[in-house]
Amino acid sequence: MHSSIFVAAATTLILSRTQGARAAGVPAQAQVINQRKFNALETVQPPAVFNISGIFTPPGISLQALADKPFHVYDDSFLEVIGGNPTLTLIAKSASDPLFHEAVVWQNKTQEMFFAQNAGSPAAGTGLKKSAIVQKISLTDAAAAVGKKDANVKVATVNATPAVINPNGGTNYRGKIVFAGQGQGDRIAPSLFVMDPVAPYKTTVLLNNFFGRQFNSLNDVSVNPRNKDLYFTDVHYGYLQNFRPAPGLPTQVYRFDDRTGAVSVVASDFSAANGLTFSPDGKFAYVTDTGYTHGKEGNNALNPATIYRFEVADDGTFNNRRTFAYVSAGIPDGIHCDTKGNVYTGCGDGVHVFNPSGKLIGKIFLGTGVANFNFAGKGRMVICAETQLYYATIGAEGAVVASEM
Repeated sequence: MHSSIFVAAATTLILSRTQGARAAGVPAQAQVINQRKFNALETVQPPAVFNISGIFTPPGISLQALADKPFHVYDDSFLEVIGGNPTLTLIAKSASDPLFHEAVVWQNKTQEMFFAQNAGSPAAGTGLKKSAIVQKISLTDAAAAVGKKDANVKVATVNATPAVINPNGGTNYRGKIVFAGQGQGDRIAPSLFVMDPVAPYKTTVLLNNFFGRQFNSLNDVSVNPRNKDLYFTDVHYGYLQNFRPAPGLPTQVYRFDDRTGAVSVVASDFSAANGLTFSPDGKFAYVTDTGYTHGKEGNNALNPATIYRFEVADDGTFNNRRTFAYVSAGIPDGIHCDTKGNVYTGCGDGVHVFNPSGKLIGKIFLGTGVANFNFAGKGRMVICAETQLYYATIGAEGAVVASEM
C-alpha cells in the first residue's frame, strides 16, 4: 500500500473510532454538531435573505431535530459542562406577555429565582405607562417539574416597597439583591435599587445619577469578586423603546464603590453596552455589545453582536479590551461564567457557551431568543425566553461571589 494511502486509511480509522467513542458518550438529550459538514455549502444565502436574525440549521438537520435534542455539542469539552444526564424543561409560559426577560438572580437562602418582565414591550404595555414587574419562582417547584410536558410552576409577583421601576439587570449584593432600574419618562431617573429578598421586599435607592446627570437606561450589574464593588452598564434602550428621553451620556460601563460613594467610568466606546460579568477569579470582565439591534432605529449589521473581554487590574480598572466572541444567532445579551471560567450568554436561539479562549463549545438550544438566565448553584439553571421560562439541569456550577450571597 502506498504510504499516503496508508496514512489516509489510518486517519479515517482513527476518526471513525474517535467519533464512535464520542457518540457513545453523548447523553440522550444531546447531539454532536459537526461543523465540517457546513464549511462549504452548496448555496449561501445573501444577507437580505439570511442574517444574524435567523436560526441556522446545518445540512440534514431540521429545526425540530435541533430542538428535540437541545444540548448541542460543538466541542468535546461541552460534555463535561452538561454532565451525563442533562435535562431541559419548559416550566411556565405566557400567551404574549414577555414576563420572563431579565434580572435573573438566585437567592440561595430561600431557594428562589428572581427575574423581571420586559420593560418597553408593546405586548406587556410596560415602560412609560407602567413599570415592568419583579417575579420569582421556587427552585424546589422547578425541580419537581423536570421531565413533565405540561409543567406549570407557580410564578409569584414580588411587590417591592417602594417599587423597583423598570428592572432589567440584577445581582446578589451583601445578602440582598441589587436591580438595575431603567427609569421611566424624564422624571424617574434610572437607578440602582437594593431590595430585601424576603417580604415585605423593602427597597432603597443606592445610586441614581452621575454627578447630577441622569443615566440613560441602566441595563446590567455585577460584583467584582476581588474588590466587591458594583459595576454596571448604561445604554439607551429606554429611549429606543420609547419610555426614556434621548441619551444624555455615552453608553458606558461604570464602577460604584458605596463605601466612598465614588462613581467612575471604566469602559466606553460601545455601540450598546449590555450584559456584564466577571471571570471567577475577577481577573477578566466580559461585556456584551448589542449594537446590532437598535429598537425603533432597526438593525445594522455593521454594528456589534459581540462579547468583549477586558483585563481587570488590581485597582479595579479595565484594560486591554479584545474581541472575545461574535455570536452566530441574534445578539449576546445576559452573560455569566461557571466555576471553570466558561462563558455563557443568551443569544437568538438559546444559550451559547464559550471556553475561556472564546471558542464556541456548545449551545442549550431553545429555537428562540434568550435575554438572560442564571445558575442556581451546581447543576441548575433558569432560562428566561420572554414568553417561556425553562429549567435546565447540567453538570456545571455557576460562579458566584460568596460574600454577597
